[in-house]
Parts: sequence; C-alpha cells; structure tokens
Amino acid sequence: MSLEFQRSSYYDRVNDIINKLVLKNSPSDNEIIRNRFLYEVTQYEHKRDNVQKYYNGLRFVMTIGSILLPAILSIGQMDPAKLPKNFDIITYWASWSLSLTITACNGFLQLFSLDKNYLGYSLVVEQLKTEGWQYFQLSGKYENAKTHEQSFKQFCKSIESIKRKQIEQEYNGKGEDKKKKFDFSEELNSTLPKQFQQKQIEGHTTNTSTNIPPNPLSTLLDVGDSVADLKQSLKGVSGILDETTDVAKGVTLELVDRSLETMEEGNPNNNKSTDKKLKGSE
Repeated sequence: MSLEFQRSSYYDRVNDIINKLVLKNSPSDNEIIRNRFLYEVTQYEHKRDNVQKYYNGLRFVMTIGSILLPAILSIGQMDPAKLPKNFDIITYWASWSLSLTITACNGFLQLFSLDKNYLGYSLVVEQLKTEGWQYFQLSGKYENAKTHEQSFKQFCKSIESIKRKQIEQEYNGKGEDKKKKFDFSEELNSTLPKQFQQKQIEGHTTNTSTNIPPNPLSTLLDVGDSVADLKQSLKGVSGILDETTDVAKGVTLELVDRSLETMEEGNPNNNKSTDKKLKGSE
C-alpha cells in the first residue's frame, strides 16, 4: 500500500469507484450517488471531527481537575506550621477555580450534547460507509442483484433511511409525529363492561355499514340500563345470601340440641350419683 493511497481521503478513493459504475441513467445516477451519498459521508465526518475536538478537550479538563481537586484539599489538612506562608489562601482559590472549571466543562458538555452528537455522528458515518461498500461490492443485502443498476433504488432508499433516523435522533424524535389520534369511542369502549362492549361493537359495525355515526345519547342510555340490571342482580344475590344464612343458623341450632341430648342419654349413672350426693348433704 503506497503512502499516497494512505494519505488520500475517503472522497478521493470512493469518487473513482462512483465514476466507473455502469447505471441506467448515467451519468445522472452517478451524480446522485456522489451528491447524496458521498457528500453526506464527508459532511458527517467533518461534524464528527469538530465535535470530537471539543468533546475530548472538555473531558480531558474534567478528568485532570477531578484528580487535582482532592489532592489540593488533602494537602490543606496538614499542619499549618509545616506549610508555606499563605498556603491556605492559595489552596482555597485553587480548589475554587478547579471546582468552577469542572462544573463549567460539564455544563457545556450537557448543554450542547457533545457526547450524544459525537457518538451519533460516528455511528452514522460508519453506517453510511458500510452501506456504500456493500453496494459497490454487491454483497450483504445487495447480493441477489446482478448489477449495480438493479439495486440502485434500494441503495438510495437505504441512504435516506439512515439519514432520517439520524435526524429524528438528533432532534429527539420531533421530525415525525408518531402520536396516536384520540378516539373517543375506542376509549369509552375500553372502560365499559364486557356486555356493553359487545353491544357497542355491534352498533359500531351497523353504523359504519350505513355511514351513520353512533349517537352518544343512546350510548349513555345503554350504559344506564346495564347499571340498573347490575343493581337488580346484586339485590337478588343479597336476598339469596340472607336466606342461606337463616337456613345455616337453623341447622346449627338443631345440631347443638341433638348433641346435648346424646350427651345426657349416654351418662345416666353420673346424673344419679350426683342426685344421691345432693340428698346426703341435705
């Protein structure tokens, strides 16, 4: 590998490959690949390199400051007689300056999202390069294509997909509105009992067949009827429970009486002895 090739940029190496591609609408399709794919790769490389400078610089300052700050504070705990003159004032302002510098660097890092942007740009650059080399080599997802002309549209679609995902990630997903629209009938149906849900579904299907929207008043009336039926069923259940309780009480009392009678019949001798003892005491 020659030194000249090592010093050549990605643009120079890939531009020669793009010029040699045989496409359907050459040279316009070649220009599309150059202006969209190759331009995006170089732009994201430039963004990544710029962000990398500030990201690495701020992280370096934060790391060095975090190491020096506890060391300076620990020196201040020594015997003042052994320390140089005005050393306490020097350590005070040094620790204050380091603390302020570390806080400022961390604030700038979070404010401009340098860590997030650096990782995002690096990832996009590698994804675009991988996609480009797979297309040039007709490998990976393009291995079923016999020529570059057959997979040209698929390659363009993949590039746009990578670009769109990066934009959504950079702007916190605000590039595309994915919020689900509020459906009142669906939300109401999800909160109703199962019996009413079936009625609602049947009514909704009949209304959609005739292109007539469901009436909210009839919906509320059906809800009231279902609530009244539920109250009546609960009253019937409470009556059955009361009757069952009364029957259980009667059966329990009858069993107690029978058990007492059997105990008295089974011990007649004990009763007679107790009577004799009572007479003797009299």
